[in-house]
Amino acid sequence: MAERGNLFAGLPVRLAQEEFMTLLAAPGLRIERIVSRGQSSAADFWYDQPRPEWIVLLAGAATVTLEGDAAARLAPGDYLHIPAHRRHRVDWTDPAQATVWLAVHYG
Repeated sequence: MAERGNLFAGLPVRLAQEEFMTLLAAPGLRIERIVSRGQSSAADFWYDQPRPEWIVLLAGAATVTLEGDAAARLAPGDYLHIPAHRRHRVDWTDPAQATVWLAVHYG
């Protein structure tokens, strides 16, 4: 039977930290929903992931910086490809509403 769901179902009202939910995992692929409510990366923290990541912002607002680039403000529908080992960070997410991301890790 096919699995189905809704990306906006069960969004948490309050979060102490970002919520990560794996929606699909297969060899070389992981798709996850990430929900933020005001969370951001620590001042001295950078993600450095071994696999490429493609993200799309579905709801809310965020600011993301890739090392060496200016900060990018993201609104619903905006997407960003992050190559493997490209250091990046989440500078800001909207604390007044759920920021919902779809992240595709591949390779």
